[in-house]
Amino acid sequence: MKNTKLVNPISSIEFIDFEIPLIHPFRTSFGVENHKQAIIIKITDSEGNLGWGETSVSTAPGYCYETTKTAWHIQQDFLLDEMTNLTAEDPQANILDIMDSFSKIRGHQFAKAGIESALWALVSMQKNISLGSLYGATKHKIPTGVSIGIQTDLDYLIKRIGSFLDLGYHRIKIKIEPGWDKQVLSRVRSEYGDILLMVDANSAYTLKESHLAVLKSLDRFELMMIEQPLHHTDMLMHKKLQAEIETPVCLDESIHNLPDAQLSLEFDCCRIINIKPGRVGGYYTALEIGKMGGPGKVWCGGMLEIGIGRIHNLFLQSNDNFTIPGDTSGSSRYFQQDIISPQIVVDDKGYVEIPTGPSLGVDINQNLINKFTRKSVKTDFKY
Repeated sequence: MKNTKLVNPISSIEFIDFEIPLIHPFRTSFGVENHKQAIIIKITDSEGNLGWGETSVSTAPGYCYETTKTAWHIQQDFLLDEMTNLTAEDPQANILDIMDSFSKIRGHQFAKAGIESALWALVSMQKNISLGSLYGATKHKIPTGVSIGIQTDLDYLIKRIGSFLDLGYHRIKIKIEPGWDKQVLSRVRSEYGDILLMVDANSAYTLKESHLAVLKSLDRFELMMIEQPLHHTDMLMHKKLQAEIETPVCLDESIHNLPDAQLSLEFDCCRIINIKPGRVGGYYTALEIGKMGGPGKVWCGGMLEIGIGRIHNLFLQSNDNFTIPGDTSGSSRYFQQDIISPQIVVDDKGYVEIPTGPSLGVDINQNLINKFTRKSVKTDFKY
């Protein structure tokens, strides 16, 4: 990644606690989300250039230990001090140096990644180039997939899948849990044949005999992958499971950094990695994992991001190492109105156009941000 140094010094950073309703509740084995909370980060430089980033993590510690509340705390009470101390010494600081200074705070990858994403957006605006050029984007449009939560009714799930296939989505991912698995997949395959299909268990299974039998039975459905079937700390158990099944295991919650990714692939704990930039600490690490894994081994998942994080993810998926359709659906999949303009649209062939303008390549709807802001804190930088 080139162009890693700020051109102009930062004049202020604003953290915005934001909550917007979802069109449909989203249910996983962790629980149900009816609203999307995020922390929007807005960085302004001395010339008035803006860099927009997003910390997109859940409100409850189910997917990981981080929540919007913990991210707010870490950003305000620790990461902000690291930024101001470093930029006071060098106003045109290198983003990689800022991220390196964050490493003394253990964990809290989502909190760090939100700030990092705003910094990349700011540098691209300062240089009047697309953020995609920093992320190594080469594609003008990408195929996309959709993630469908656990439903209360199988007929409704079948109807939902059909509606997304009609819209052109290339890949369908459905959430599963014990009792909502093989009979569901049997019905889906019966209705829709050989569509690109994968499942996500969000750590809902173990290797006890009854669960292992179910997971082995899923081979007959010719899935693209089974995502995070076992507990996020069970790397050894995932290795044992992969040896028992033909379907590729995909790891998500287990991968927090580049060493985790290297270990999981080298020891065949999985064969595919779902890269969520927030979970691995930011887009620089996401790109490094993509480079290490290579095409067909990595793909970009989602955290129900609002428009800012969604655009960042689009640029990541435009990199050549990302060939598996990701989870970046159109804005209308989740929100009545997203905070970006134009909104992300999936065309009738299931592709999303990649913005080409400077930085994010879209406008930010400040009025809509104001409408759904719960609180905000702005800090001015002094040199």
